[in-house]
Amino acid sequence: MAVTSQPDVLPPVAVVGAGLVGAGWAIVFARAGYPVRVYDENAKIRDSVMALIAGNLKDLKSFHLIAESPEQVLGRITVQADLAEAMSGVAYVQESVFETVAVKTKVYAALDLAVPPHVPIGSSSSGIPASAFTENCKTRARMMIAHPVNPPYLVPLVELVPAPWTDSNQVDAVFDLMKAVGQEPIRITKEVEGFVLNRLQGALLNEAWALFKEGYASAEDIDKTVAAGLGLRWSFMGPFETIDLNAPAGVADYAQRLGPLYHSVAQSRRDPKAWDPNLIEKVEAERRTHLKAEDLDARRAWRDRRLMALIASKAKAAKDLGS
Repeated sequence: MAVTSQPDVLPPVAVVGAGLVGAGWAIVFARAGYPVRVYDENAKIRDSVMALIAGNLKDLKSFHLIAESPEQVLGRITVQADLAEAMSGVAYVQESVFETVAVKTKVYAALDLAVPPHVPIGSSSSGIPASAFTENCKTRARMMIAHPVNPPYLVPLVELVPAPWTDSNQVDAVFDLMKAVGQEPIRITKEVEGFVLNRLQGALLNEAWALFKEGYASAEDIDKTVAAGLGLRWSFMGPFETIDLNAPAGVADYAQRLGPLYHSVAQSRRDPKAWDPNLIEKVEAERRTHLKAEDLDARRAWRDRRLMALIASKAKAAKDLGS
């Protein structure tokens, strides 16, 4: 991949799609020193994205999560109205357009022609595999999934998922780039629907919906179970480490003690149900008693500031502990 090692001459990267995820990616690359070209075919989105990014950078600075001023980081970002111009001479492309096969297929047909032929292209797709929209691209060997968690400038995980025809060297190059810009990439060795993150999240979500539907607990109390229980440990360790520490002799001991219970629970969900309209309506009604629809944007901003405070706290704790 054409990424130079000299920090003062970093080549541009491109972000295709300037919604919430695309704007987040622009921050990731710009704060790492890369010139960023943001492209979106929608003029309204192009006109509003810089204000969105500027507000997020201001919040990041207030939590000491960027060393430079917001203006310095913002100065590396330009918004482009022409796809070919935006792709000229770039070292990497991160696609974050609307998540349907039809939309992505159209965009990738254009990227196939516009992006320099050896430059890798990563998709922010949350669950659609790259094989579903890159099969007919002549340069498909450099195309893959690079799925972030939203917002990517706060939650660093990136899932790298190759299509069957993706060149492993291209995956390696994107892995190195993600590490260089402060993300935490993981390699998924082959395509699977939902990748790893959303399969794990989906298991929890499906159980949450089922417990609510069957009347075991309110949506609020199910949320509290994660926020005040599971989520505290999960904010700094994963499920395998969690259970490794939760039994006197480690993970094998835990599996022996509680494996039968979890197997029994899994057996009870062998016929999962869809989230039906009536169920969705009930959860929606309860959520709106706690958060009015007109307050969703403000609550998202609150979420992001809480994430910033958590990240700052974790960074300080790691420094204090010398790890």
